[in-house]
Amino acid sequence: MQNQIDIDSIKINFDSSGLWVLNIAIAIIMFGVALGISVEDFKRLIKNPKILFVGVLSQFILLPAFTFLAILIIKPHPSFALGMMMIAACPGGNVSNFFSKMAGGNAALSVSLTAFATLICIFMTPFNLQFWGSMYAPTNEILKTVELNWVDLLKLVSLILGIPLFFGMLIKHYHSEMADKIEKVLKPLSMLVFIALIFIAFSQNLDVFVNHIHHVIFLVIFHNIFAFILGFFTAKSFRLNKKDTKTIAMETGIQNGGLGLLLIFGFFDGLGGMALLAAFWGIWDVFSGILLATYWGRKSVQTTQIKQNV
Repeated sequence: MQNQIDIDSIKINFDSSGLWVLNIAIAIIMFGVALGISVEDFKRLIKNPKILFVGVLSQFILLPAFTFLAILIIKPHPSFALGMMMIAACPGGNVSNFFSKMAGGNAALSVSLTAFATLICIFMTPFNLQFWGSMYAPTNEILKTVELNWVDLLKLVSLILGIPLFFGMLIKHYHSEMADKIEKVLKPLSMLVFIALIFIAFSQNLDVFVNHIHHVIFLVIFHNIFAFILGFFTAKSFRLNKKDTKTIAMETGIQNGGLGLLLIFGFFDGLGGMALLAAFWGIWDVFSGILLATYWGRKSVQTTQIKQNV
């Protein structure tokens, strides 16, 4: 019982101004992504419903469901369990587009899936968190102690993801050349700002991570690797090609930890176990994404060279 109290009393140093900066950073990243999205991307997905189905199935159905099953087996601390559910309920991270391209995946598909995931996460994120969280008694107890206001949750997700998506696509549609110019500058810049923000937050909480990281390090690494594998084999089971399989794996394995952290501070008062897990996830999946994308990217180059030599 003492251990539970200690974990949930952990305070991540992240004040209201820091949250606003994170809000703005995520919104700008989404706006940068949206500048590269056109109505044709959605039409492409609708014309290929199999890929759309696999992407939604892997990310919004299977990942939360298998996360729930893993929690039943592992039985982590309740707030860690709810943190895992929160991460699984979030849409893919925006950096997945960059990693998909780096891995030799289908970059256009990645951007299209990000756009579609952003639209449906406005409803699916709160639904999955509430549904799976209430199915497990220890996390249900936490949900009972907080006021998880669906309307406020929808407002927040719409504000930082939905609105930037809408305006980015609007500019792309009516001022395509201007959108391309802004995107070339904004997208890499916003990614650098976001990564810098993560590491600034990490440095400000160095003592918290040093003293408590052992509680979540294996959970986060296991959950993240599991998500990559789930996405990969879900795509393989539907016989998608190599490029699309890599993309689905990236979209499933790279979750929006920044959004998860915002929701944890906004609706769970920065609950120690949840915040610690989401904060470490935000750092770890950037690292794991770079490793996997680099490995796949090199394999793609080698395969291309072998084919050319033959």
